[in-house]
Amino acid sequence: MPSIKDVQSPPIKTISSREVYRNPWTRVREDVIERENGTRGIYGVMDKDPACIVIPLEQTPEGDFLWLVRQYRYTVGDTFFELPQGGWETADVDPEELARGELREETGLLVDRMTHLTDLWIAYGAMRQIHHVYLAEGLTHGETERDPEEQDMTVHRVPVSEFEAMLLDGRVMDNCTASAWGVYRVWRDRRDGVVRGS
Repeated sequence: MPSIKDVQSPPIKTISSREVYRNPWTRVREDVIERENGTRGIYGVMDKDPACIVIPLEQTPEGDFLWLVRQYRYTVGDTFFELPQGGWETADVDPEELARGELREETGLLVDRMTHLTDLWIAYGAMRQIHHVYLAEGLTHGETERDPEEQDMTVHRVPVSEFEAMLLDGRVMDNCTASAWGVYRVWRDRRDGVVRGS
């Protein structure tokens, strides 16, 4: 049986490509494409440099806690909680260095142990950007170093049970945060030998 990652020849061929917009964070291109049946169309693609998302987990005798950030997201006009995440607007970056740096910049947290869980594409129906997912443990406090657009950001220590409730009640609506937590839960269960029903 073929592997789930086995790839046949691409069903879509790029005929031409042109960049239509660029700023320090984003590049947008418009591709003319041709499908297997010969029909042509247009694909709008946003290209962004690699980013990371970090799960800062604190395990204590009182229970497990996550460190979240809360900030205003201009594109949707609202404020939400999410896991620390971001990029450095460069393609040539060490993923773990990026993850440690983003966590420190946003929360002030320094990390003893970083575990790379997986890589995920962010919104790959329209955007090409890889997200490195890291678990951060052994946390100590330092100073934040936020970008200008992050000046409204606040940091919150939240019990894991409360965070999971937030995923369902609308306080967390970031799909990257939700998917990173799902990956962590699968990784944790496999590490601990927990078998879920099929």
